[in-house]
Amino acid sequence: MSELKLTQDRMKTYNGEDNKGAFKTSARLETFGERQNAANELLAANVNELIKRVCLLEDQQVRNNEIMKKLASELTAFKAEIDRLKLTAKLNTNAVQRLNNAINLASGSSSEEQ
Repeated sequence: MSELKLTQDRMKTYNGEDNKGAFKTSARLETFGERQNAANELLAANVNELIKRVCLLEDQQVRNNEIMKKLASELTAFKAEIDRLKLTAKLNTNAVQRLNNAINLASGSSSEEQ
């Protein structure tokens, strides 16, 4: 797009030169028309390039939204798994604690008897 870069010189379609003489109007109009056509072509090329870039950005946004939705569902599943593991760990800790208490009670009552 660098060769299509819009500059003030490239967009200048009338420069005010050759204003003298009544019979030079058609030549001036032809020059103006050629310059205007060149400027229009530059503008059209730049607009088309911008449209392509916007379309690419829109496509990327759609893909990013899909990826974010997948990530959100994965995170939800991951959180549920972590919660399940926490609960399992807590239940196992409580079971271990109860077994430890039972062993202590059993060994405590036998140690008191001795």
